Amino acid sequence: MTNWPEIDRQGSPADVPGFLVGHAQDERGPTGCTVLLCPEGAVGGVAIGGWAAGTRGMDGLGPGHVVRAVQGVLFTGGSSFGLAASDGALRWLVEHGLGNQSGPYRLPSLPAAVIFDLGLTGGRVIPGPEMGRQACENASAGPMTRGNVGAGCGASIGKLFGPSRACKGGLGGASLRVGDLRLGALAVVNAFGDVIDQQGRIIAGARLAPDSASFVDAARHFMAGGAYQPVAPPQNTTLVAIATNARLDKTAAGKVAAVAQGGLARCIDPVHSEVDGDLVCVLARGEVAVDLIGLGVMAGRLAQLAVWDAVLAARSLPGLPAAVDLPPAPRLWPA
Repeated sequence: MTNWPEIDRQGSPADVPGFLVGHAQDERGPTGCTVLLCPEGAVGGVAIGGWAAGTRGMDGLGPGHVVRAVQGVLFTGGSSFGLAASDGALRWLVEHGLGNQSGPYRLPSLPAAVIFDLGLTGGRVIPGPEMGRQACENASAGPMTRGNVGAGCGASIGKLFGPSRACKGGLGGASLRVGDLRLGALAVVNAFGDVIDQQGRIIAGARLAPDSASFVDAARHFMAGGAYQPVAPPQNTTLVAIATNARLDKTAAGKVAAVAQGGLARCIDPVHSEVDGDLVCVLARGEVAVDLIGLGVMAGRLAQLAVWDAVLAARSLPGLPAAVDLPPAPRLWPA
């Protein structure tokens, strides 16, 4: 008898024992950062699908790297400048006795990835060490705040014609349980492409005009021979972090992350473009033996649900409408 998973559409990685999620943001930007922490350490893997990823320490998740365990991951706004948030987060980890021991030194590992939200913030506020520290201070195993929060604070969706015709992105999550196996995902959606539902209908994306509630349909634009006319440097990315209590080595974690990229392809179109920095991280605590094919399917489904949750949780900003304020109102989909 096959067990059907218990899915929480408003879950998060914090639903997996041993993992914590924390946000910090400055709504004046708006911008912020989000940490997924595993104080006891986790085996990690990463798959980068976009061509324009901005990262720090992500090589530590590779199977050939000497780092065996990481203490979490950090996602941040501010583009490359926002990676400074990692400094405060790393200091916080050291102060709390967390990290890998190297002789007399404690060396935490916290891979980080960025979204480009400068088109919205104008660089007025950029995540820095204090914001990274605050995100760690705020980390908990409780319900995760979603929408215009943390790294999703300044996110936007559908920038075929730039941010003036985009929709509001955000941060969302989902989790599931099958027997003893648990998975939880969070997604920061700052995509170049449109976000679509299971029927292929656009629920957030590039609009016909700055004052329009109708969508262009970016995929149709390209299928008809249309081109992308860059209005700015690459400024798009969807970031996903998946936590699990599955028993994985680094190679397997990377494979699961690669399969989970398929979840993004089912709900973002176009995805993995030359102006996106899309990536998926998988962090595993190593307790439950699993079938890797099944785990990849689950991870992909959670990535998909987390993206949809981010879109539904986002709230409009001036000139940047959210999906919930655009007709027809988006619906929740069956798993």
